[in-house]
Amino acid sequence: LLLQIARRWSALGVMADATLLDRQTLVSTKTRDAFNALNWTIECISADAFDWLESPAPVAAVVIANLFLHHFQDERLVRLLGLAAARSTLFLACEPRRSTLSLAAAHCLPFLGCNRITQHDAVVSVRAGYAGRELTNLWPKSKEWQVVEEPAGLFSHFFCAKRNA
Repeated sequence: LLLQIARRWSALGVMADATLLDRQTLVSTKTRDAFNALNWTIECISADAFDWLESPAPVAAVVIANLFLHHFQDERLVRLLGLAAARSTLFLACEPRRSTLSLAAAHCLPFLGCNRITQHDAVVSVRAGYAGRELTNLWPKSKEWQVVEEPAGLFSHFFCAKRNA
């Protein structure tokens, strides 16, 4: 996802420093080279999200969570979002949308040749996904943030929190 964003922004002359965070180091040399070709500096960190967010570091301009938040129960998610709010000026998330259409599509994955694990994960992810203003209700309450939460495409749910200037 970030590489797609980098390609679009690079065409506009935007260069950036990016940190990719995951519990495992999964970024290939090919992907790193693609970022470098766009004049983006990439740092890959293997760490737990909570540990990284709690560590002393400067505020990040943008934090992006992609298909990540739905793995947490509300109590831990409130903590995670609070830490992200303290470390960012813009927080973006794309999550599964919890809807009848999304669930129906997840049940159709066998017809596309997806294996049983993918089929199971898709259904579980849709059921754990978001609808309405659920993430907004978990985001820290403060007038310093503008929040947008809405459907995105057929099966995704978008959340954006932007700190006021």
